[in-house]
Amino acid sequence: MTERDAFLQDIENELRQIRAASLWKNERVIASAQGARVRVRGGGDSDGDGGGDSDGDGEREVLNLCANNYLGLAADAELIRAAAAALEDHGLGMASVRFICGTSDLHRALEEALAEFLGGEDAVLYPSCFDANGGLFEPLLSEQDAVISDALNHASIIDGIRLCKARRFRYANRDLDALESCLREARDGGARRIIVATDGVFSMDGTFAPLAEMRVLADRFGAWLMVDDCHATGFVGARGAGTPSLAGVRVELLTGTLGKALGGAAGGYVVAASPVADLLRQRSRPYLFSNALPPAVVAAALAAVSRVAAADDLRRRLDDNAALWRDLLSRAGFSLLEGGHPIVPVMLMDAGKATALAAALWERGVYVTAFSFPVVPRGEARIRTQLSAALDRDDLIFAAEQFRDAAGSLGIFS
Repeated sequence: MTERDAFLQDIENELRQIRAASLWKNERVIASAQGARVRVRGGGDSDGDGGGDSDGDGEREVLNLCANNYLGLAADAELIRAAAAALEDHGLGMASVRFICGTSDLHRALEEALAEFLGGEDAVLYPSCFDANGGLFEPLLSEQDAVISDALNHASIIDGIRLCKARRFRYANRDLDALESCLREARDGGARRIIVATDGVFSMDGTFAPLAEMRVLADRFGAWLMVDDCHATGFVGARGAGTPSLAGVRVELLTGTLGKALGGAAGGYVVAASPVADLLRQRSRPYLFSNALPPAVVAAALAAVSRVAAADDLRRRLDDNAALWRDLLSRAGFSLLEGGHPIVPVMLMDAGKATALAAALWERGVYVTAFSFPVVPRGEARIRTQLSAALDRDDLIFAAEQFRDAAGSLGIFS
């Protein structure tokens, strides 16, 4: 066996171990627009055995409870018209990075709209929020500085912090005493600049960061507060302005996505003071070395920002759906993580049970995803259901019935 063959065999062995541990992450092929119900093509089995589903290569319609389409705008006609118009006027893309010949009038218009909507001086667009978080810390922090991160922060924050040379601290999820200890140690250690980084909403749990209390601590120690608001922008806080709005605080650095409530396409951003935005345009590597966002995506996001600011009706419907869904599942006997966010984790604790339940629900016409290690801690496997304003009461009653029946058939409660 050659060294090349041994390398490949090691990879194949690792993949077999992932399957055997029920940790295989499956991808299904959606053949329709995102919405309350989607058409999904055959194949893409839930347990990763490669056998496909019972419908072979055909298509089936399923109720979708696993999308980040919080306000139901992913197939909105107004947003699609805006994207189509930009496609005609501006073409497919800029064919370059921003500082060479890739900035369009639409890019600047969206950055200005995001800054105004989210209460900042300026905004910088990125290909994704993963890139925004990945390119944020290195330009701002050196070995003279410190960064303090919540233990359950998104992988993009973790990776972004790894790329900078600042001293790193980590505190237990939402633990204010631990955060205070980290701040004190960083300040006593002579840190020039300190950034406290947190998710606004922790996506696996649907819990909120205690931003009001964190703001007090950050101010006491002269630190900046950075918030990733991907799972809040558009539907949390006044006018959907996110978790800082909900908590009534300012933050120095706010990142987010265009790929969830703001239309569901792609793209991320940083909202910050103008000097920070200027420095990111000069030094942030994912910004400097990535092609500019396609004009059609930018135009749709512009329309989404305008729409979302006045979408109290959609936010009310989303809140009502989340409350109803929690009530239905609780009465059916499922263990849920408490909260009021439209992310509603159904706790199974065992990866095999979570995977089996997701597969059984798929057969019953409900599309959900099982999450297990390394996405969540070992022993905390779950099905993360996500609500949308596109769903109606009948959808949720149907889904709850399928959850109950599928769990019964698998002996989940026994």
